[in-house]
Amino acid sequence: MKHSIALTALLATLFLVACDRPAVVAVPVPVPGPAGPQGATGETGSTGNTGYTGSQGNTGETGGTGATGKTGGDMTVIVVEPATSTPTN
Repeated sequence: MKHSIALTALLATLFLVACDRPAVVAVPVPVPGPAGPQGATGETGSTGNTGYTGSQGNTGETGGTGATGKTGGDMTVIVVEPATSTPTN
């Protein structure tokens, strides 16, 4: 029994020593520095070409007016107001 307790303690110690802790990795973080001087103003661009003037459209036919439309018949329209209350069960 003495040997089994000593052997168990020895094995537990070996297992714990064998565990590897992960190394802490320090990653440098870039920090922006102060702003530099303002650069020179760029040159003004050239003006683009002027487009062509389109041709004038036709004036169309002159003269006649459209035909008179048909008059309404004997039709009656009934508008029903929707119900304001909901039915209950």
